[in-house]
Amino acid sequence: MSLAAEPISPLLRTASRSVQRAVSELRRGDLVMLQGGDDRVLLVRAAEMADAPALALVRQAAAQGGGGEPALVVTDKRAIAAGLLTRAVEPAQADPMGAGTVVIAPAPGPSSQGTSGQGLTPDLVRLLADPTRPGHATPGITPIVRPFPSAEGEALLLVKLARLLPAVVVAEVPAARAAEVAARNDLLTVRGADVQAYQAAGESTLRQVVEASVPLLDAEDTRLIAFRAPDGGVEHLAILIGNPDPAQPVLARLHSECFTGDLLGSLRCDCGAQLRGAIREIAAQGSGVVLYLAQEGRNIGLMNKLRAYRLQDAGVDTVDANLMVGFEADERTYLPAATMLKALGFTAVRLMTNNPDKLSQLARWGVQVVDRVPHIFPANGHNIAYLRTKAEKAGHLL
Repeated sequence: MSLAAEPISPLLRTASRSVQRAVSELRRGDLVMLQGGDDRVLLVRAAEMADAPALALVRQAAAQGGGGEPALVVTDKRAIAAGLLTRAVEPAQADPMGAGTVVIAPAPGPSSQGTSGQGLTPDLVRLLADPTRPGHATPGITPIVRPFPSAEGEALLLVKLARLLPAVVVAEVPAARAAEVAARNDLLTVRGADVQAYQAAGESTLRQVVEASVPLLDAEDTRLIAFRAPDGGVEHLAILIGNPDPAQPVLARLHSECFTGDLLGSLRCDCGAQLRGAIREIAAQGSGVVLYLAQEGRNIGLMNKLRAYRLQDAGVDTVDANLMVGFEADERTYLPAATMLKALGFTAVRLMTNNPDKLSQLARWGVQVVDRVPHIFPANGHNIAYLRTKAEKAGHLL
């Protein structure tokens, strides 16, 4: 089977290049400049790397262009968990990822309520951005909600693409002096419009890279087909078992990668059992496909999933833990799955799932679900609360 790859447009290629470079800079702890879709310019640094020297560099670069004091930007979900908001941002003010943008800007001078007179400090950043560092919100801080699109919202989207904690330290600089500041500090510049374009189109252009025969313990007649987006981003796998007929609905399972469950055999979830069970059942039925999607931790990444685990250890459930870290309860998209299925010639599936969202998303992206095949495994003593949360809060059909 082969996939006729759609050529990536020159505009998307340019957007992908600048966004990927900005992601790399942020992951190294460096500062980038973002030209927002609202015509404002921000210096941006990942909050989880904002120690004292990093904050000093942000202040210094902003001062060179006559800019403002650094502020912290978090999602509305994180602001609620930190005690700074009482409810989520209204949908009309929310960004395309479903997260409202909240700006926390401590006053640079002394506060009558005891707020630090040093403005944003590393301790305050850690307290308000990182849920694994317990503490109470500093009094005297009034958060500002920015409607989307905004430069702050695009900065949050950029750091989420980098798989970092969804919080950034920003400082605004006048647009007229942005080029000067970027040149003096050797800063990479990325446009907010490119960040949005990259997010919207990134995984709709997957192309087949390689196919190989890989006999599995429970399914010897198996081929692995690897897919990658033209921007060189994350890679997804199709585990093709037997020789399914594209003219008939194929027995399929969409499985989001889980390093702890799939590879280590973690008992906190049912992921490993679901993956191995799907392979066994498809082999027993004769043919089908498992799509192994690079969406670790409901697409928040392994490091942030471990942060959520820390919160779960303190008694928080799976859904609320993701919200406290600053993400949505589930950040996954099944556009890559639909793209892969159609590339393999499958337009109709019998889907092995307990998750109604997979049904609706596949239909949205043009794949017909003719039947839902329940895919349920017994609790193991460690994941009872996890399974209960999936049923009660995420609507899974368990």
